Amino acid sequence: MVYDEFKRHLGKAGLSIKELAELLRQNPNSYTNYKTKGEVPDHLAVIVALMGEMADHGLDFRMVVSGLDIAPNKPRGAAKDAQFGGNRKG
Repeated sequence: MVYDEFKRHLGKAGLSIKELAELLRQNPNSYTNYKTKGEVPDHLAVIVALMGEMADHGLDFRMVVSGLDIAPNKPRGAAKDAQFGGNRKG
C-alpha cells in the first residue's frame, strides 16, 4: 500500500499517526519513516484498512485493540546508561 493510501485509511478511522502509534504501542517515527519509502508493509496496510472499514460501519476498533495485551517495542540501538554509542554486540 502506498503511503498516501495508508494516510487515507487512517483518516477514515479517525486516527492520526500519533494516535495509531499509541494504540499499537509503537513509536510514531516507525510510521512516519515509511513516507520516505513511499509504501507501508503489508501487515500494517491490512491493519489500517480494517480499522477504516470498521469505523465506516460504526464498529469500535479502539476498544478491541486497547483490550489486547500488546507489549511496547524496545527502541533499537538505545544507549545504555552512562555509555555512549549504544548497545554494541560482541
